[in-house]
Amino acid sequence: MNFRTDLALERCEFLGKKSLEGIEIDSFRAHKAKVTRIDVTSDVGADSVGKPMGRYVTVEVSPFAKHAQFIDESLSALTEEVRRIIPREGSVLVAGLGNTKITPDALGPKCASMIFATRHITGELLESTGLSDLRCVSAFSTGVLGETGAESVEMIKGAVHMIKPDFVITVDALAARNVGRLGTTVQMCNTGIVPGSGVGNSRQEISEKTVGVPVISIGVPTVVDAATLVLDCGSGCDDEQALYEQTGNMMVTPREVDLMIERASKLTALAINCALQPGISPEDMLILTS
Repeated sequence: MNFRTDLALERCEFLGKKSLEGIEIDSFRAHKAKVTRIDVTSDVGADSVGKPMGRYVTVEVSPFAKHAQFIDESLSALTEEVRRIIPREGSVLVAGLGNTKITPDALGPKCASMIFATRHITGELLESTGLSDLRCVSAFSTGVLGETGAESVEMIKGAVHMIKPDFVITVDALAARNVGRLGTTVQMCNTGIVPGSGVGNSRQEISEKTVGVPVISIGVPTVVDAATLVLDCGSGCDDEQALYEQTGNMMVTPREVDLMIERASKLTALAINCALQPGISPEDMLILTS
């Protein structure tokens, strides 16, 4: 069965246990969240899962649309995994990918707007705040090709050239295969991202190879491809190609997508901020970025 998904976990689930050569999977529960770490360790594994060699971490939490409280077990689980996958030291550029005018695609820009930027806090100002150990952080949104005329990778590459961060974190909305993972899952990886790949609109790759510094990618699935949904629900369709032609590029998203994006972007940003600045409590960080 052909299906579209950005989640390494779903690709592994589809392969089954017999086809996981070169892939190591570790699943466990932490802070009431389900965490799955997938290490793709060989070219064979990369070919099987359709992802570059590297680490992919999935954190499954309670639905974002029901998240009225941000400082909870979900935040703790996300913060711990972000802290594990990013470099321990060095400056960072956080880039929000996506289109603010399309709600399911607005996760990245909304998240970037809530990142605690510190690059401009230097010298006496830094000392006077009592936060001399702040990590240097900058953030921006790339926009989309149709509005800017520039690929996201070009925008990030230019920013990297001028700002010279030690690594980049990208945040983007993803596509899932299973509707149960919409707005309940966060995936992060250390291999970068190909924006739009899960919805059949692939743009240029954003990775260390293309921008010159390590790229950590973080995303939340917000849509399911319509044909993938039909096939995954066991419709018994004999002609998958005809089904994809009929549905075109139609995507399905929850009706509470506005609330889901608002809360998912806020929790994701808070987890990134807390992982980058462990000397600031989640409560204080929430105040600083509200």
